[in-house]
Amino acid sequence: LISSATKSLRMETEILEKKLQDAQMKLAEKDGDKEKEIQNLKRLISDLEFQLTMEKSNNESFLDKLRKEIKHKSDELEKLTQEKTQLIHSLSQVQEENSLLQDTVRRECEERFELTAALGRAREQVLELRRLSGTLP
Repeated sequence: LISSATKSLRMETEILEKKLQDAQMKLAEKDGDKEKEIQNLKRLISDLEFQLTMEKSNNESFLDKLRKEIKHKSDELEKLTQEKTQLIHSLSQVQEENSLLQDTVRRECEERFELTAALGRAREQVLELRRLSGTLP
């Protein structure tokens, strides 16, 4: 009876040890899978951090280009604004000069008209004098 019970306990112990070994193997396998998953996640995190760094760098570079372009456009706008101001000033001077010239031409035309009228009267007087002097002895 004791021998049978011992034998039975040994078999049960062997079965339990085998189950234990199987469980330990499964656990080791799961640990290996988890370790692989952890390594994969670490690699993924590393890749994502690298991509993030690259994106930040690209964004900073892009922002620098935009800032330079904005500065250039701002300088160009300022230059064009100054040119516009100068052109407006020049236009104002030219308009003033044009107005003065128009006034001068108007006065000269009036003067010419008066001179032409005076010349016409003088001719008439000369003709009248010639006619009169022709009739006088």
